[in-house]
Amino acid sequence: MTRYITVRAGKAVLTVLFVWTMVFILTRVTGDPVDWILSEGGSEEAIAQVRHNLGLDFPLWEQYFRAFGGILTGDTGNSYYYARPVSDLFAERFVATFTLGAIVFLVTILLGIPLGVLAAVKHNTFWDRITMTFSIAGYTIPNFVLGILLIIVFSLYMHLLPSGSYGTAAHYVLPVIAMAVGPTASVARLTRSSMLDVVGQDYLESARAKGVNEWAVVYKHALRNSLIPVVTMLGAQLSTIIGGSVIVETVFAWPGIGSLIVSSARQRDFPVVQFGVMMICISITFINLLVDLSYSILDPRIRVKS
Repeated sequence: MTRYITVRAGKAVLTVLFVWTMVFILTRVTGDPVDWILSEGGSEEAIAQVRHNLGLDFPLWEQYFRAFGGILTGDTGNSYYYARPVSDLFAERFVATFTLGAIVFLVTILLGIPLGVLAAVKHNTFWDRITMTFSIAGYTIPNFVLGILLIIVFSLYMHLLPSGSYGTAAHYVLPVIAMAVGPTASVARLTRSSMLDVVGQDYLESARAKGVNEWAVVYKHALRNSLIPVVTMLGAQLSTIIGGSVIVETVFAWPGIGSLIVSSARQRDFPVVQFGVMMICISITFINLLVDLSYSILDPRIRVKS
């Protein structure tokens, strides 16, 4: 187990380094932030002074190591646009993003798994067909398209829910739906598929013969042995939720980390974009590691050799 964790951690570090390098390069390709800051033009002295103040007068390789070293030491730098520490900007918006993501993930689990179980138990019935129809539709429609449709229907036409911003429970409804439909559909479909592989196994028939309640057989025996691919999917969907928040927050003008990254990318605010993408990358990498380690807990037959 120790060796496995060490190898996985090493791969995670390499992934983070690769992502950091790509983000650093791609942000520089977008253009010079001084042009954005001095949008009305400026003298050569003013341009040189701004570049010096932002640390852009150093060679690229030195900017790379200065920025990366700063993150390692806890110095995230200052935003070019807001002229404030990047860590402060993210701390202010963390709660909005975290609560939205947590609600979406909870909805995904509470709806996706039961829907998949119901579809498997009621195989080839009305409930199975309607669940699969929902899964196919929910899986194929992009969250930002669904978000726009929800705004048009429930905000512009019906005037039932706010189209954006943040503050009350009503503001959560449309963003949660837009973000949760896709992951819920994927989890429901995979749960159904996994359950269908085990519902006819002999050990379930033995449990039924002993007089065990049918739903106890389904949830205690069948579902547990079906959870490994589902947990893998949940890990992937949590990663999707983290990444998808960038788009959905922009659509709903949600004052979270995702919308901050998008606006900063438009403003060529390199420190904010770099830190934001790094945090998303680290979160997804850590989630994938936890998913791998959870396999041996869910199925005692699986043991990672140390």
